[in-house]
Amino acid sequence: MPVGIDDMAIYVPKLYIDSKDFAIARGIDPHKLEFGIGIYKMAMVDTNQDPACMAANACLKLMQKNDLKPQDIGRMYVATESALDESKAMNSFVIGMLEQIYGDGSFEHAGGIECKFACVSGSYALYDNANWIRAEENNDRAAIVIVSDIAKYDLGSAGEYTQGAGAIAMLVKENPRLVIFDPKVTSTIIKNEYDFYRPFGRETPLVNGNYSNYLYLIQVKKAFDSYREKAIKTKLIQLQEDESITDKIDYISVHLPYRKMGEKALAYLLRHEWRCLPRWKQIIEEVGMDEPTPKDPRGTIESILADKDFMKADETFRKAFMRTSFFKQVFEQKMASSLEASAIIGNLYTGSMYMGLRSLLEFEYKKNIDLENKRIGFGSYGSGSSAMVFSGVIQSTYKEIVKDMNLEREIGERSKLDMQEYIRLHSNEGKMNEPILNSNNEFVLVKIGGNTDYNAGLREYVFSN
Repeated sequence: MPVGIDDMAIYVPKLYIDSKDFAIARGIDPHKLEFGIGIYKMAMVDTNQDPACMAANACLKLMQKNDLKPQDIGRMYVATESALDESKAMNSFVIGMLEQIYGDGSFEHAGGIECKFACVSGSYALYDNANWIRAEENNDRAAIVIVSDIAKYDLGSAGEYTQGAGAIAMLVKENPRLVIFDPKVTSTIIKNEYDFYRPFGRETPLVNGNYSNYLYLIQVKKAFDSYREKAIKTKLIQLQEDESITDKIDYISVHLPYRKMGEKALAYLLRHEWRCLPRWKQIIEEVGMDEPTPKDPRGTIESILADKDFMKADETFRKAFMRTSFFKQVFEQKMASSLEASAIIGNLYTGSMYMGLRSLLEFEYKKNIDLENKRIGFGSYGSGSSAMVFSGVIQSTYKEIVKDMNLEREIGERSKLDMQEYIRLHSNEGKMNEPILNSNNEFVLVKIGGNTDYNAGLREYVFSN
C-alpha cells in the first residue's frame, strides 16, 4: 500500500535574534556564523509560547488548509525532546487545544503518544504511523505527526549559536500527494551514548560537541550501509559499474543542527560511498592530496579525535574535497535547497530534517525543476544515539501542495530581538501575561499551575484572536 506524506504545515515563532548582533555581543567574527556555520537568524519563543502550543498551531494550520475534520484523523503523534511533563504526553495538550476549536471530545478517538529519541524521534513517529496505515488498522483515517522543539543552550556556551524553535505538522495517509515512502528499506542504528543529553531538572542539554558531530556522521553512515543492502536486495535500486547508491538518489535531506553540518554530512557520506569506485582517482587528483587515515582506523571515536595529526589532515582534506567539481555538483543538485530554511530559522531538533524537506520542495520548485518521480533519501540522527535512513518518491500530484509554499509568508512578519531582550527571554525573566508580541489567531500559554499541590503543574492554553 502506498503510504507517505500528503501535506505539511509549519509554525515558526516570529521573534528572532540576528546572527550579526549575536556574534558582535559574543566577540565572534560574524563571518564565522554566517558562512562557517550557516546561520543568519535564530527563531525564539515569546514568554507565552512553548512546544505544545507551537505543535497545536502547526496542526491547526494543516487541518484548516486541507479542510480536515477530527473524524478524518485516527492518530496524532508529537515527537519532541522539549517535553513539558514527565508523564503527560504532549499530544494530549495539543488535542486539548484543538478541541477549543472543534468541540469537546472531538478528538477522543485519535490515539497517539509523545515520541522521544532526541532529533530522530520524528522519523520513528512517521515510520510507526506509516506501518499502522499499511496494516489497515486505520479505518480509512489519516495520521498526523507533529515535530515541535525549542533548541536552547546555556548562555555563553559553544551551542548557543545553534538555537531555534518551531514545529512542522505532517499529514500521513495512503496515496499521498507529496511523497510515498519506499517500503522494506528503512534502516536504523542504535547505541548507548552520552554525546548529548538533558538530565531531569535541566532546561539545557549537556553536549560533547566534537564527539556528537562525529558520532552523527558515523551512525548515519552505518544506517546508510544497511539501507544500501536492503535497497539492492529488494531491487529498489540496481547499480551499474562505477555507480553508488547516492547516484540513484535525486535529493538528500539530513538532520540539520545548523546548515553547515548538512554539508559536512554529505561530504562524509560521499567520501564513504566513492572511495572504492574508479572515480576516486580523479577526485584525489582534483583534491591534490591522498585521503588521510588515523593511526588506529579501528579505534574508538575518542582515540580518533585524540589523533590531532589525523584530525588536522582530515579537515584539510574535507575542505579540499568540498571544493571539487564532483562534490559541488552533487551538493547543488541534491542538497542545497534543503538548507535554505535552516539559515533563517535555526535548529529545530526533531523538526530540522523535516523543515529541510519543506525547504527542498519549495526552492527546487521555484527553480522550475520537475520533481515528479524524484527520490529523496533521508538521513535522520538523534543523540543518545540512533540514526534512521529511509527514502521516498515525489508524486505526480506534488504541485497541488508545493505551488503554494512560501516560507516567508507562512512564517509571517518577524521582529528582531536586541541582545538585552534575548537574554531576558533566555533567562525566563519575562512574564507570561506580558509577551513581547501580540498574539493573533494562534494558541498561547496563559497559565502554569493552580492554587493547590494537586494542580501545581497544570498548563492552560487559549486560542487568541
